[in-house]
Amino acid sequence: MKKKQIYSIIAILVIIGVYFYDHYLNTEEQSAIVETGEILKENTNEYFLPTSTTGQIIHHQNYSLSYSEQYEQSEWVAYELKASHLSSTDHKRPYFEIDKAVKTGAANWRNYKKSGYDRGHLCPAGDRRFTKEAHDETFLTSNISPQEHQFNAGVWNRLEQKVRYWSRKNDGIFVVTGGVLKNGLKTIGDENVAVPNQFYKVILDNNNGNTKVLAFLMNHTESNLPLYKFVVSVDEVEALTGIDFFPELEDAIENRLEASNSYKSWSF
Repeated sequence: MKKKQIYSIIAILVIIGVYFYDHYLNTEEQSAIVETGEILKENTNEYFLPTSTTGQIIHHQNYSLSYSEQYEQSEWVAYELKASHLSSTDHKRPYFEIDKAVKTGAANWRNYKKSGYDRGHLCPAGDRRFTKEAHDETFLTSNISPQEHQFNAGVWNRLEQKVRYWSRKNDGIFVVTGGVLKNGLKTIGDENVAVPNQFYKVILDNNNGNTKVLAFLMNHTESNLPLYKFVVSVDEVEALTGIDFFPELEDAIENRLEASNSYKSWSF
């Protein structure tokens, strides 16, 4: 056999070997990341987490989520927002990254490119400025949903600011947020990321032993209406999403709180 042929065969074998070695390592690395995501973190308060309709709950260091492969986004993102979390530190904005902890594969950020929609944060970067790591963790693609810019920068932003106000006033709250995901929604990108027609935010304050909840449901459009006009009962959001938001609460307390759409105990 000629030397040239031998060298060609060796080169091919090396390429094949490198491919399988690299593929094996990537698979092992991916599995390790997925397993890590399934583990509760020190900062995770499991008691207030909702149920998952997808069976794919992921715990990051500073928030948890339930990912829907069908709609290529999280059905909910949940996190605790303490007064001590709120900071004016202005961290450099990082690039969005695919969430490797999503076993089924999180959507690529490129789905949003030239779509006409913002990459709307569910857990806002502004709620996680207390460290650079916490801030940057909000730039995972599992933490975004397609949002109209006027909505994202308008009424939704107003609600996020009000949530921070309540966090300071009540010395911490628990927040669950997401889009209402259902069949027939418009989609964007090669992976068919769903564009919700409505977004919700459910808030629980458990300080001083006086548990109270507040739920918002907003159509995906800009509005100048006062925020209290969007208040609904938690039961209404549960009926739309199929999610049980606070299953660990005592049934009597849960049933009473979640049936009410009163906002009198919250300062607007």
